[in-house]
Amino acid sequence: MGTWRLTLEYDGSGFEGWQRQPEGHRTVQAVLEEALSRLVGAPVAVTGAGRTDAGVHAEGQVASARFEARLAPGELRRALNAGLPEDVAVRALEPAPDGFDARRDARAKLYRYRIWNGPTRSPLRAPRSESVRVRLDLAAMRDAAGRLRGEHDFASFQAAGSSVVTTRRTLHRVDVLGRAGHAIRIEVEGDGFLRHMVRTLAGTLLEVGRGRREPGSMGAVLAARTRSAAGPTAAARGLTLVRVDYGIPRDSEGLGGGPVDAGKALG
Repeated sequence: MGTWRLTLEYDGSGFEGWQRQPEGHRTVQAVLEEALSRLVGAPVAVTGAGRTDAGVHAEGQVASARFEARLAPGELRRALNAGLPEDVAVRALEPAPDGFDARRDARAKLYRYRIWNGPTRSPLRAPRSESVRVRLDLAAMRDAAGRLRGEHDFASFQAAGSSVVTTRRTLHRVDVLGRAGHAIRIEVEGDGFLRHMVRTLAGTLLEVGRGRREPGSMGAVLAARTRSAAGPTAAARGLTLVRVDYGIPRDSEGLGGGPVDAGKALG
């Protein structure tokens, strides 16, 4: 019986989020646990680094599990992928130190929110981007984004009904990249996130880009500590969990788990 670390990619369109739910609800955790259990011949419980919502995608979700394997890691990964549906895949699978917990041990996560800002719709981008026809003011969005970096109380950006102990979080990066009238992405990297926090940040920055809010209003939004002060929650389809960092060297394929590099602009 050993501890394993898995790095996953999935299209969230057909899932009701990461976390297992009552029978009849398709989730990434449930699909992965069922495939692993069939493969090793015993029940397997999986812990994910982040509980992505329904419709949210992942390029580098990390999970941990304990099970006994009779195959080498590469063979195990190939066998597991053969038993998984087409919309989820294990990109890397490797032994982890005893006690490794993908959620508890995570030091930072990087999320990317994609926006198509073209004047006409883009059928190819639509499944993984929010479409905004009006030309966005990226200078204003970048100004507002800069005011959200650092340690703050992000209660205004949290979905109602959450029971977390503290709403203070530190954002290492809030970058608005791309060109107005074309593909835009908002990249947010931080030590932890509240429920719907990144999507609400994106929705608020989009209001700034549309001219409905001033960049300087971010301080008042943070100070209000109430959900009604921030903008709408942006659509789930535009959000992707890109990477989870654990403060240890990344594997050779660069699939996550490395040290936080707050200054690196990912492409």
